[in-house]
Amino acid sequence: MLTKYIKMGRPKKELTSLKIIQVNIRMTVDDYIKVSLSAETIGLSITEYIRRKITKRSLPKKRISPYDRKLFVELSRVGNNLNQITKVVNSGIWDPFSIHRQLEEVKVLLQYLKSNIAHNDW
Repeated sequence: MLTKYIKMGRPKKELTSLKIIQVNIRMTVDDYIKVSLSAETIGLSITEYIRRKITKRSLPKKRISPYDRKLFVELSRVGNNLNQITKVVNSGIWDPFSIHRQLEEVKVLLQYLKSNIAHNDW
C-alpha cells in the first residue's frame, strides 16, 4: 500500500559520466569556420563535433534531415513498444489473432525503414 506513494525517479548518473568540466579554447576565424561548417554538414553542434573528434568517437557519415531524425526516433519508439509486446506474446499467453507473426512483420518493416532513413536510400 505504501509503495503507491513512493515515486521512482531516474537513477543518478555516475560522477564520471556527468559533463561538469568546461574547457574554453581560442581559435582563428578560419579555424572556427572550418569547424562550424564540418559540424553543420553532419548535423552536430560544434561542441559535440569537437568532443567526438578529440575522443576519437565516430562521426556520422552524412547529415540526416531534422524530419528524418524525428521519424527515426519515432520508429525506434514504436520498435521498442513492439519488442515489449512481443516479449509478452512469447511468454506463452494465448494468441488468438496471430499477433506474434504480425508483430514480427512490423518489426522487419521498421528495421527496413530505419535502415533507409540512415542511408537516405529513398
